[in-house]
Amino acid sequence: MRRWKILLCTLIPALGACCGLASAQAQSYPDRPITLVIPFAPGGSTSIVGRVIADKMSRLLGQGIIVDNRAGAGGTFGTKLVAKSDPDGYTILLGYTGTLAIGPSLYKNVGYDPRRDFAPIGMIGNAPNSLVVHPSFPVATIAELVAFAKEHPGKVNFGSAGAGTVSHITGEYFARAAGIKLQHIPYKGTGPALTDLLGGHIPMAFAPIPAAHANVSAGLLRALAVTSSTRSSLLPEVPTMSEAGVPGFDASLYYGLVAPAGTPRPVIERLNKELQAALASDEVKKQLGLDGTEITPGTPEEYADFIDKDERKWAELVKASGVEQE
Repeated sequence: MRRWKILLCTLIPALGACCGLASAQAQSYPDRPITLVIPFAPGGSTSIVGRVIADKMSRLLGQGIIVDNRAGAGGTFGTKLVAKSDPDGYTILLGYTGTLAIGPSLYKNVGYDPRRDFAPIGMIGNAPNSLVVHPSFPVATIAELVAFAKEHPGKVNFGSAGAGTVSHITGEYFARAAGIKLQHIPYKGTGPALTDLLGGHIPMAFAPIPAAHANVSAGLLRALAVTSSTRSSLLPEVPTMSEAGVPGFDASLYYGLVAPAGTPRPVIERLNKELQAALASDEVKKQLGLDGTEITPGTPEEYADFIDKDERKWAELVKASGVEQE
């Protein structure tokens, strides 16, 4: 009995110290700048969304959030970097459908597990891709594109943000659904892909509406369809793929924030709290709304559940598209 009393007398203060440490950590965090890794080159939709969120959360947290674009391997390079970072809340990731749902199915050795290696902070929002073409490309509708591709099998190129990204798999998904053969041209992000498209070096690309809509509105690109099941409020005149003749087509992308697995719960809760406040602010609503992103806030648990479901959905599309890579 005495030994148990001694043990309890030892453990209780230790447990109290642990609780006190967690509480102190929550109160002092953050005490230095946070790095937000965006796993794509500047100029794409992830950068647009990530920088809006980083700017507002910096002010709410009272500490700077440094945006670090780490492009490569379809976004999996920067994602793996964060998965292996210290779980202290000072390195977080702009999570994205391409890296958390597609990459793990596309690559056999992607280097991380979307469920096991990350602690979800919260979802930000979602936006569909758009199929955009250069004005010189002689097609004005999806039907005309399909007919042209059938006349020139394998000779129509499409650009994407990189192998394994949503824009890549969406392109393969479209080609399979439409019964055509397209040639994929991967880039290190949406920005470089659109630069080449604007320059007429490629005829078409699948690009998120937040990154493409300004050029579409200016007449520099022509949008043939959006990839969601409903039209975009930003481009209401552009039909969905289903409306344009590809029944049942639906491929939207989602953004969120995640941290390395093992990040203390008080830190995750603090980040989620300020993320929710940022998403509720009029300025963020306006900025993301102008870029066609629909805000979808939620808890860490809700985002974890979504990541699980989204990965299973895209795994099926990757398999059906036959584009798995070593």
